Amino acid sequence: MSQKSLIEKLEPYFEQKLQKYRTPKTIQILMLRQTHDYSIFRTEETREINTVVLPKSMSDNSPTLKVALFASKQKAPENRYFANMLKMYLKEMVSSNRTNLSSKYKSYIEAALSCELKDNLCRRCPRCMLFGAVSTEKAASRFNIKHRIEYSTAYSLEPYEKVYELQTFNAIEDSTQSTGQALNVVEAISPLVNFPSIVSLNSVTKYEFIAYIKTLLALKGYGAETRTRGDTVNIITGIVGGFEEIITPLEYNLELSDLKSSDLSQVAEKTYTILEKYKEFAAFKDNIVILTPDELKQLIKEIQGFNISEIVEEMYQQSFDLYAELKELASDKKKGKSSKETEETTENQEESEQ
Repeated sequence: MSQKSLIEKLEPYFEQKLQKYRTPKTIQILMLRQTHDYSIFRTEETREINTVVLPKSMSDNSPTLKVALFASKQKAPENRYFANMLKMYLKEMVSSNRTNLSSKYKSYIEAALSCELKDNLCRRCPRCMLFGAVSTEKAASRFNIKHRIEYSTAYSLEPYEKVYELQTFNAIEDSTQSTGQALNVVEAISPLVNFPSIVSLNSVTKYEFIAYIKTLLALKGYGAETRTRGDTVNIITGIVGGFEEIITPLEYNLELSDLKSSDLSQVAEKTYTILEKYKEFAAFKDNIVILTPDELKQLIKEIQGFNISEIVEEMYQQSFDLYAELKELASDKKKGKSSKETEETTENQEESEQ
């Protein structure tokens, strides 16, 4: 990126390197997750779409049934895409012998390339450092990685009764290619339904921010049965940096619900106005940066043209360094605990002898 990149406006809210502990530095990314195909957002065995009763909008308290897109349904595909994207670049570098990572990290690289959700997390790679990882080891160096990316449930702008459809389909006999008697029904969300969503990044580096924006722009599949449906486009509508989360997805939804569908073409402008409003309610309102619609558009354009291969190696280097630091810290704490237990045991023996 050039020296005049708009990403520098968010510089106060980036960490220069990965930190052992979270700091207040927070960047919120606001977006519309817009369905471009029939989609299924559900978690219950009843196979029903997840719904919730909410006020119609910020100015209308009448109860309205809306579709809920749970945080887990947003996180899961982004988690996987983020991991696979970076792993692909690292694998290419290793296979073509273009990596400058020290040979001392050979075992770390092997572990990172074999990192898998959810029972084989390496705790060494950028995915584990951002999305978090829980250790199942029983070794002295056992420790967990706390997530630094946070999701919340997103709710549809449109009421449930206007966006759901019941679709029927028949089973096909392989041998005869004829339609069987079994008739199945699936409840789906129609195309062009909008889910205002917010993802909060805490204590992230500039490189993590770039890689996550790339993930949002590239990923198109959400919900169940994405093999045959579920196309969803992420339209980034606002970015704000501060020392706190200044707005929730529910507040964002209720504010946007006052808009007419024809006004969604101006959603970035409306989002900027909303963020300026909620800035006044912040605890640290003097330490908040909101990108204007023009700045947001230019930043997205810059990130789209950015060659992510330029930062992958540095991201893995920082992840490996932090892993080594955390491993040593966990080991030292374990040794300190064992030493203290030994001293207490010795004291107890001496007291019993006396």
